[in-house]
Amino acid sequence: MTILLYDLVGRDENRPFSPHCWKAAMALAHKGLDIATAPTRFLEVPAVEGGVSKTLPVIRDGDKVVIDSFAIALYLEEAYPDRPTLFGGDGGKAMARFIERWSQSTIHPYVTTAAIVDLHAMQDETNGAYFRQSREQRLGKKLEEVKAARETGLGTFRASLEPLRSMLSYQPFIGGASPLFADYIVFGALQWARIATSYQLLDDGDVVAQWFDRCLDLHGGLGRKVAAAA
Repeated sequence: MTILLYDLVGRDENRPFSPHCWKAAMALAHKGLDIATAPTRFLEVPAVEGGVSKTLPVIRDGDKVVIDSFAIALYLEEAYPDRPTLFGGDGGKAMARFIERWSQSTIHPYVTTAAIVDLHAMQDETNGAYFRQSREQRLGKKLEEVKAARETGLGTFRASLEPLRSMLSYQPFIGGASPLFADYIVFGALQWARIATSYQLLDDGDVVAQWFDRCLDLHGGLGRKVAAAA
């Protein structure tokens, strides 16, 4: 049976950009499941599956609807135990929870700073107006003021990745010899930036950038099927 993934897009429905939807997409691919995607814009989210969630991703697997990327991964692990594991046991679930909190407090704020104007430009007129109003209300400043801090914040951002950089000097993936859902959490954040903005967050020689390239190649190059921002 094909699983339906509601995927957040802007004007171009072939450029899904949400870090959380990318986590879900990679988790589905990791399990080797057949998927179909429903490109969904911000203002369309409240109508998804009768208003089941205010945010994406959402999946439908037969009669089962699941919201939230982490809950989706947990569901897939339980529903498809005979397919490659996303966590490698309870310890992997606990590790992934930590990685999710770390990514959202360390990587997401700087990606917001670096890419927010570009993300706005990806939307059509009505969704762009929603994006600007909601983000400026949340952040307390104009989008252009947020972006203005990206140059001064770049060094601090790169330094904040040192724990990840150090760990990847011992092993090719966060999950060890092969990727787990924890990898897809961080991948989703950096893929969000890659698709939204041409601004370079990482030096090419950085081991984190090299790990990200390995992740782009996973599952038949799923991540590369959407080109980087020009």
